[in-house]
Amino acid sequence: MKPLFTALASGLMLLGSAATYAASTVDLTVKGLIVPSACTPTLSGGGVIDHGKISAKDLRPDNPTNIGNHTLTMVVSCDSAISFALHSVDNRAGSSVSSSNYGLGLINGTQKLGWFGLTLSNPVADGVAVQPIASFNGQDNWYSEKFWDAGLHMSVAAMDDATQPLPVKDLSLDLLVHTSIARTDGLDLSNEVTLDGSATLEVKYL
Repeated sequence: MKPLFTALASGLMLLGSAATYAASTVDLTVKGLIVPSACTPTLSGGGVIDHGKISAKDLRPDNPTNIGNHTLTMVVSCDSAISFALHSVDNRAGSSVSSSNYGLGLINGTQKLGWFGLTLSNPVADGVAVQPIASFNGQDNWYSEKFWDAGLHMSVAAMDDATQPLPVKDLSLDLLVHTSIARTDGLDLSNEVTLDGSATLEVKYL
């Protein structure tokens, strides 16, 4: 009986080793899809809004000051109709008082100068009026939305269905830019301060 016990014990040890080895592995999968179409976004005015020189005395010490509302024309041209989203990246993240808006930079490394907000208006896809929609991940849970918060994915949909992005070849829309300076009682404006807002607007294929 002893040789049988020893063989059985050895077999169990081998099974245990195999199970341990299998549990110590993990699979890595690389996925993706190469699409034949490409889209090119453009902004009127080179995507630059210049507020010029602003007197510190014209800014409110106890409340934010809106220093201007501008409208840019945004056009996205694709080789053929394709579903895509527009994703925004705040290049001055952390310098806005609100995470939904885009920062204008910092004064002395800590004081938040202000912010700008983006709104999509009057979108037209291939000659047809459409509505702007948004998704947090750019994949699902689309909903009707015109305010383009920092980091949000925006697309367009039919007027009667906000849940599904439309394939589009040529999209045009008005991009409204609202710029505000924070209340100045917490800002050091004894020297010239440069408004340093910057955002990257990129096309993501769906």
